[in-house]
Amino acid sequence: PDAHWSCPQSPSLLESQNTLDLEEIMGNFSYYDSNDTFLEYDAAPCHNQYCPFFQHVAPPFLAVTCAAAALATGALLVALAKRPHAWGWPLSRVLVAQLGVGTGLFAALLPAVALGIGQGWRLGTGLCRLTHLLWHCSLFAQGLLVASGFCSSAWCRWDPRSRRLAVALWAGALLLATPAALTSGTVVAQEVTCVRRSVGVHSPGYLLHLSLCLCLFLLLPAALLVATLAVPRLRVPWEPALGVTWLFFGLWVPYGVGLAVELLLHTHVLQPTCGTFQHFDYALGLGEGLGVLHCCLGPLALLGARLC
Repeated sequence: PDAHWSCPQSPSLLESQNTLDLEEIMGNFSYYDSNDTFLEYDAAPCHNQYCPFFQHVAPPFLAVTCAAAALATGALLVALAKRPHAWGWPLSRVLVAQLGVGTGLFAALLPAVALGIGQGWRLGTGLCRLTHLLWHCSLFAQGLLVASGFCSSAWCRWDPRSRRLAVALWAGALLLATPAALTSGTVVAQEVTCVRRSVGVHSPGYLLHLSLCLCLFLLLPAALLVATLAVPRLRVPWEPALGVTWLFFGLWVPYGVGLAVELLLHTHVLQPTCGTFQHFDYALGLGEGLGVLHCCLGPLALLGARLC
């Protein structure tokens, strides 16, 4: 992966091996062994200290999030089993159960990711790609579930119609996650690491993956909001319980904005400065860390909205 920002105004450019190149908490852990290397910008070295910070903070953060997600998802599934009649339109039992499966799948991958960050990835390229495939499949499935639950009453009961929709939705999510798997892989640095982008930022596969992420995290919630304002019947079934499902989008939108800014920086629509070089990895990593919290906050919010 690229390891530096290009800066046309700078008289000289040295490769920085101390930046993740915006590869943050979701397995984008390509940290290196070098000390401060820098990009000279107006004769002032621009240091990026994100990689050591990420390697120190990410494993415990992911471990705590995984434990909280396991407890929250378990409580949600128990509530679904114990009080089946408490779940009705618009937050039906069928819809909530599938959202629980999505968050559970996402959280189940966190231990491998945390261990890979702390100890180096020892599971091989194939499992690295499988991890990214399932991770993104869970995200796309949850986004599509929230959108379908908002716009359709198909999840009111588990009948042939809802079963066909479920198969189509999960198959579609798996297909949409495929570019993430194809553009991921392992790289050899201080430790063998599993990275999301093992190809150039301008490669067709990565651009397709980035476009799909922007559609999920930015365009889909924007379209749903516009539809709510434009179509009165969509506002009729609205209630706080359904609004809780929007927590997924609320937590991931900042990361989607960060991805959009990253693309603008890489294509030089926005010109990077020394401050950008030093701080943007932190902003994007924080955005993805916020999104990761959906796997524990989402089940708790669903449980509280329906049962309280």
